Amino acid sequence: MKNTEEILQALKENFPDFSFELKSDLPVEGFIICNPLVIDKISHFLHDNPELNFDSLINLSGVDEIKANQLSVYYHLESTELKHKLVLKVVTDRNSPEVASVTDIWKGANWHEREAYDMFGIKFLNHPDLRRILMPYDWEAGHPLRKDYENPEFYQGMKVPF
Repeated sequence: MKNTEEILQALKENFPDFSFELKSDLPVEGFIICNPLVIDKISHFLHDNPELNFDSLINLSGVDEIKANQLSVYYHLESTELKHKLVLKVVTDRNSPEVASVTDIWKGANWHEREAYDMFGIKFLNHPDLRRILMPYDWEAGHPLRKDYENPEFYQGMKVPF
């Protein structure tokens, strides 16, 4: 079983051109921050490396960090065989949020990425079916989990209850 620091060291050794930052000084589980456009490459390594074997994506969730003008995606990973866990975080700009998709690594990411797209407007590059999943397909009033979201008064001529 490896800890977050050991996994970070393996990432730095295998991706010397990529930037990583460990956040472990918070009252929550430590996490590694990495580039949103290469999260797929990093995830492939974490999944395929037999010493790490992160075979399970437990959760993928979007977060609106409005004060920093950014959106984040957190990836909670687990190796069911080796019994270690890891949290990764990617940060992207609120105005043009783009993150590489990990659906080809963990099939369960499909629904989670579609939810983050629908609720936050985060575009997952190379996603096989990136479309709304919770809101109506013709919803044009924005992304409901963004902190600056304002519920529309009407949708297709019907009053929207608050």
